[in-house]
Amino acid sequence: MQFRFLAVASSIAVIIGCTVPKATGKINFLLTSQAPTNSDNAQTAFFTHQSLIAVGIVVSVIIISWVLYHWQRRLEKRADSTTVTSTEAPSSTELQQQQVQNFTEVRLRLFQVAQAGVWGGGILAILGLFPQTQTLQLSILRVAQIPLTLGLIALCTYIALNFSYALIDRFASTITKRSNSLSPEISQRLHIRVSTISVVIKSLASILWIGLGVLLALISLGINVLPLLAVVSIVSVGISLASQNIIKDVINGFLIILEDQYALGDVIAVNNVGGLVETLNLRITQVRDAEGRLITIPNSEIKIVANLSSRWSRADLSIPVAYDTDISHALKLIETVAVEMSVEAAWQTRILETPQVLGIENFGENGLIIRVWIKTQPLKQWDVAREFRRRLKIAFDEAEISIPIPQQAIWLNDVQTVSSKH
Repeated sequence: MQFRFLAVASSIAVIIGCTVPKATGKINFLLTSQAPTNSDNAQTAFFTHQSLIAVGIVVSVIIISWVLYHWQRRLEKRADSTTVTSTEAPSSTELQQQQVQNFTEVRLRLFQVAQAGVWGGGILAILGLFPQTQTLQLSILRVAQIPLTLGLIALCTYIALNFSYALIDRFASTITKRSNSLSPEISQRLHIRVSTISVVIKSLASILWIGLGVLLALISLGINVLPLLAVVSIVSVGISLASQNIIKDVINGFLIILEDQYALGDVIAVNNVGGLVETLNLRITQVRDAEGRLITIPNSEIKIVANLSSRWSRADLSIPVAYDTDISHALKLIETVAVEMSVEAAWQTRILETPQVLGIENFGENGLIIRVWIKTQPLKQWDVAREFRRRLKIAFDEAEISIPIPQQAIWLNDVQTVSSKH
């Protein structure tokens, strides 16, 4: 329905804009050739006839405008009644909402173009019916030719841009819908990757359509674009040689997205910087660290990256116990607390596998170190670790298992007075 409407609306706008001046000229020729010039009665009949034609044009314009308006309202009500189901993934829902918004924007602009074409064409046709206003008609066409051409190019560029956005969102939404049958881990990861790639493709589409619009505008103004393109090519080569880092950023950014090293919403660590990825494009990556700082990293600087949220995460815990603790009892208690937590309804969706109590990791300065691994959903390892430590502290207190506290013993020797003899 969307595509059928777009085709019809575009055809209306183009037909009205292209045929009105020609049709008006033919009507003027036929009518003026029959217009009497010697008799007052004949002149009166001529103007009466022309006035009736003008009234018919006005009525036709009003009817067409009314039909377009009600058609627009009907489609708006239908769009408002169409809602995205909440059972779908959040990323898929967002893509569908963006798609609807873009299609709505394109539809609105096409209706505006059709309305302007209908009223503008009707006014020009009426002005061409009478000899007294034909000069005004020609003047309007002459003066408004360039602004109308530039405005039409700008409008077409805007519509093409939003239409491209809608197609990209529809394609991405289709992929995310089909991925719902996959495992939750793979599906969630695919949603994140699709969202990231769609943002990059939209950026490329923006550059393409805006560049094409500027080129068409220059051509419509009668400017020879070949020398301009040659100059732009030379300047581009010079800029590329002077900005090799930017080229490296773009290439590395493309590889990051293609290889799915990380995506929007991931938590990464790069060099000595880490945080949540908020922006990812072909040139830069922006992460928000734990202190709320937004850190911008050129993609060319990203050599080794640690993704802390890809597919799954892990809570790596080191539990200290005193040396005089019954180690078998402590290991059993830690395993019991971990397993009970993993099967609870509030936590079983976050904990992917049965927790692993690896045993004694090391002999510390103050006690034994027991290591525990808990596999979790991405970005949930910190929540799980905090809750597990809380429960384990309560269990240790009930079982009278002490957690070693760093202590330091100081030995003081007796002070001996040594008398010196002179």
